[in-house]
Amino acid sequence: MRILKIVDGEYPWDVRVEKVALSLNRNGHPVHMVARNRDRRPLREELPEAVMHRMTPWRWLGSTLDAASQFPAFMNPRWIRLAQRVGRRERAQVVLVRDLPLAPTAIWVGRRLGLPVILDMAENYPAMMRDLWLTDSTRFGDALIRNPRAVEAVERWTMARIDHTLVVVEESGERLQAELGVPPERITVVGNTPSLGRLGDFAERPAPLVAKPSHPLKAVYLGLMEEARGVRSVIEAVARLRDREVPVDLTLIGDGRARTDFEALGAELGLPEARFRSLGFIPYREALRIVGESEVGLIPHLANESWNTTIPNKLFDYMAAGLAVVSSDARPAARVVRETGAGLVFRSGDAEDLARVLEEVWREGSAWTMGQAGRAGIRDRYHWERDEARLLETVERVGGGMTAGN
Repeated sequence: MRILKIVDGEYPWDVRVEKVALSLNRNGHPVHMVARNRDRRPLREELPEAVMHRMTPWRWLGSTLDAASQFPAFMNPRWIRLAQRVGRRERAQVVLVRDLPLAPTAIWVGRRLGLPVILDMAENYPAMMRDLWLTDSTRFGDALIRNPRAVEAVERWTMARIDHTLVVVEESGERLQAELGVPPERITVVGNTPSLGRLGDFAERPAPLVAKPSHPLKAVYLGLMEEARGVRSVIEAVARLRDREVPVDLTLIGDGRARTDFEALGAELGLPEARFRSLGFIPYREALRIVGESEVGLIPHLANESWNTTIPNKLFDYMAAGLAVVSSDARPAARVVRETGAGLVFRSGDAEDLARVLEEVWREGSAWTMGQAGRAGIRDRYHWERDEARLLETVERVGGGMTAGN
C-alpha cells in the first residue's frame, strides 16, 4: 500500500515521523513524504524511511517571504498543490498527515484523489495554543495563525471528516470521544515508545555498592524550553535543595522561547556553573548520550489540559536509559511512572514538592532501583514493536485491506 505522508515541518528530522515512516516502508508500504523547504534542500531525496518530495522554493520572493508562504496553514494552496501532485503521480492509496495544521489540506487532497485520510495526532493542539497564550509566549501574527478559538473550530471540522485518528496515549482518545464525539472504532493508540533495541543503546547500570549517597544527584531535563513545560519549577527546586545542602547537578538540554529566561533565573538564584548547565539544542544522539550519564530524568510539565492528554517522548527515553523518572502529576506520564514503578510523582508547578521528591531519591539512593523498573517497563509493554503492530493493522484496515503493490 503506497502512503502519501504529509508532515507540517522541515524533514529531516522528527523522531515520530521517522519511526512511523520507517515501519511502514520496511513492511511493504512505500512512503512518499511531502514537507516544507525553507532550507532549500533537494526537491526529491530517497531516504531509508521515505522518498522526500519537498516544496519548490520561490526564489523570486526572497527567503523571508518564501518561508512565510510555506507556512503549514490549514488550507495553504502551496501545500494543497504539492500534496495533490505527489499523491497522484505516486499513485498513493492512503493519506497520513502529521498533526492538525495540515489536516484540512490532507482531507481536501484525499477527497480529490478518492483516498482515505489518517491523522497522526501527536498532541492536543487547541490546548497547546492556549498554553502559548496564557504564558505570554505568543509572537507577532499568532492572533491569526495560532488563535486558540480558530484552532478549536478547525479541530471540530477535521474530526467530523477524518477517516481515522492515531493518538499517542489513551487519555487523548478519551478526550476525542468525550468532547468531539469521535467513535472509539475510529481511534487507535500508537504510542511514542522506543524500539526494544534502544535498551541496548545504554550500558547496564551496576547496582550501587552502598545506598547512602556520596555524590551529587545527576538530574537531566530533555525538551523544549517553554513555561508550560514546568522548567521554572525545576530550577527553583534545585536552588532550594542547594540551600539545604542537598547537591543536585542539573543539566537542561533543548531550546525554546523561554530558554534565556530560564538561564537568567538560574543566575539570579545563584546556581553555580558546576551545578547548572543549559546546553541548548544538541543532536538527538548526543542528547541521549548525556541522558545515559544521568541518574534522574525530569518531566515537570504543567498538569493542564494539554499535558493531561499527551505524553512526551522523553519519558520512555529516560526509562530505556535506566533513569529514575521524576514526573509532575500530568495524567499520562504520572500513570506510566506509577504503574511501572519507574520513579516518583510531584505536584505540578510546586517547586517545594519537587525538591522534596528529589531529596528523597538522593537520601534513599533509590535511583538505580527505579531505573531498573523503568527498563523492565520498556521490555514488557512500552516498546515500539507493540505500537508498530497497531500502526500497520490500522493503516491496512483503513486502506481497505489492499496489499502493497496494488
